[in-house]
Amino acid sequence: MKKYISKFLIKRGFKTLLKEIGNLNAMDSAETIDFLFSKKAELITPWQFKEELLQLAKQIETMKPKIIVEIGTANGGTLFMAARLASTNALIISIDLPGGEFGGGYPDWKIPIYKSFARTNQNIELIRGDSHSDQTFEKLKILLNGREIDYLFIYGDHTYEGAKHDFERYRTLVKKSGKIGFHDIVVHKGSRCNVYKLWNEVKQNHDYQEFVNDWEQNCFGVGLIKNN
Repeated sequence: MKKYISKFLIKRGFKTLLKEIGNLNAMDSAETIDFLFSKKAELITPWQFKEELLQLAKQIETMKPKIIVEIGTANGGTLFMAARLASTNALIISIDLPGGEFGGGYPDWKIPIYKSFARTNQNIELIRGDSHSDQTFEKLKILLNGREIDYLFIYGDHTYEGAKHDFERYRTLVKKSGKIGFHDIVVHKGSRCNVYKLWNEVKQNHDYQEFVNDWEQNCFGVGLIKNN
């Protein structure tokens, strides 16, 4: 009974959130991040430090990408951020594994909620599957229909091997000079999150930016490279 009541309250909270989003006007990067970290948006607040995410948001705002792919969506905050800051006619594609080890995916009833983040003339497509599978990769290519990705955000499997697989495979669909973001580049002591190992390799061969409050914080951190 308690589980049912809790789920009901969460769903009702999302309905209230959608009304808030429906009343929003155009937002810049600062306004978008302020909203995401406000009480109103607590159901989709990203697992990230506000200051770090703001720096990434400013980069997306400058790019105004038309094609965005996000590997790992979970709470939905970075998906919302992408929609607010992308081109007004952007295609935004999420790849997320239900029951995944890092983030756990999202339930079916959130699908229409996440798709509603799209602004007028934008399109959000949700691929619910393993980013490591050939089937998922082919679904993405069908949706892209020959177009190249402007901005890829790697936020899924946080193991070294998993993140490396996503980087090496999906970067082949990113346009030259496009941007690729990495979540959780700080060392996570006592965790299986080893994105930092991949990041330290990748940044040696690319123009890069690091958005980190404190390298001893033991969580989060964002890296961004230019594809070459």
